[in-house]
Amino acid sequence: MRRLRLLTGRHRQAASDRTLGLLLAFNAGALNAGGFLVLHMYTSHMTGFTSQLADALVLGNATLLLNAMGAILAFVGGAAVSAMQINWGRQHRLRHPYALPLLLEAALMLPFGLMGAITLGWHTPFAVPLTVLLLSFMMGLQNALASKLTGGRVRTTHMTGNLTDLGIELGKMLYWNRRGRASSSSTTTTAAAAPVRHNSQRLRLFGGLVLMFVAGGLAGAAGFKWLGFICVLPLAALLLALSLPPFLDDMRRSRELRERLQGLAVRLHLRPQAASHDHDKAQSAAPPASP
Repeated sequence: MRRLRLLTGRHRQAASDRTLGLLLAFNAGALNAGGFLVLHMYTSHMTGFTSQLADALVLGNATLLLNAMGAILAFVGGAAVSAMQINWGRQHRLRHPYALPLLLEAALMLPFGLMGAITLGWHTPFAVPLTVLLLSFMMGLQNALASKLTGGRVRTTHMTGNLTDLGIELGKMLYWNRRGRASSSSTTTTAAAAPVRHNSQRLRLFGGLVLMFVAGGLAGAAGFKWLGFICVLPLAALLLALSLPPFLDDMRRSRELRERLQGLAVRLHLRPQAASHDHDKAQSAAPPASP
């Protein structure tokens, strides 16, 4: 359990970044591939939606335009919410600030796994089912988490950057270093003639992210094909296992977090106004008992 807490902790290590990145890549691959079987579109593919936005403007196709705008806005909204949660956790010195967006993603995935088929019939102003917006929001939430976590080094919801970095490291590894040859612009060997060396850690990291994304895609596609939306529940359980214990730990330690959650519960009418505060005020205002 302590190792799970380290994955979302404020103090980062390369090993914990790599482990969390691999798990999140599996999760994103499963949602992306499984969602394609249901929606016939990849909800983490914002490059495609951005191109669709331009195509729709040229073609004058309002439906394509609304589809692209909805997915992009949901993705950006998810990234913004993730950034706000992490920055709030950092400012209030939570021990596990990265658990907040993970817990939110798990909370969204649980009802999605139980009632996802219903959301296919819920229409939105963007001419797509609510399912598309929900998946795009979760992808933005997770992608921003990985970027904030590692300073942009680890990407979990799209593989373009990972495949590029993998190709760069493979190119370095396969590069033939000629020895004993001076630079053509000088008679002496310069720093530019230093041998090219690949970074084995980066090679394993980016290769692992791609493989985990593909493995998640296989699991998600098979799950959606044979089981339907309920196959999302194991993924939600994985995120809960990563985020809930450290979140509860922060709740015990942080008075600000407890107050924020109590205020949110009151606004959502999940609990009445804090009667304990009124009771405390009444006690403080009451005259002292006679001896």
